[in-house]
Amino acid sequence: MTGAVFLEGEGIELRTIEEEDIEWMRDNINDPEIRKYTSMKYPLNYEQEKDWFENSVSSEGGPIHLLITEDKDRKGVISLMKVNKEGGNAEIGLWISGEEQGKGVGTEASRLMTDYGLRELRLHRIYARVFEHNPGSAKIWEKLDYQEEGCMREHDFIDGEYRDLRIFGMLRDEWQNK
Repeated sequence: MTGAVFLEGEGIELRTIEEEDIEWMRDNINDPEIRKYTSMKYPLNYEQEKDWFENSVSSEGGPIHLLITEDKDRKGVISLMKVNKEGGNAEIGLWISGEEQGKGVGTEASRLMTDYGLRELRLHRIYARVFEHNPGSAKIWEKLDYQEEGCMREHDFIDGEYRDLRIFGMLRDEWQNK
């Protein structure tokens, strides 16, 4: 059983993350096929993932983390982080479990979360960070008409080499005029 439905889309739902999801999240975030697209350097055990859950997922007014599901099957996690209410901006990020990548659930989840952030939370801007060796993630933001705003050259050392970090952004006016 997964958490309560928070946002519904075409074939997917974004649900609250519950304690019973911790083990699944730990297994997936440690998966080399997911981890290679993040800046995560060290393995997470159950207690560390549980600590993240207790301090991040369940904190009111903090970041928003939702489980991506399809027919109640877990597919990934999407988040609005670094929410700056005064500045009107936040970072959006997601990861999709290895076998679910490339099936459109990331794009639909990102559409739902972008709409929620810009319309419901009345943010002015949402941005996404994508490592240059992750073209699948860049396609999500391009499909949703996010603008590429720049590149942070050799931003992080991942998988044996320095990687560029691309920044994509969406303004509320652009989203509403789509």
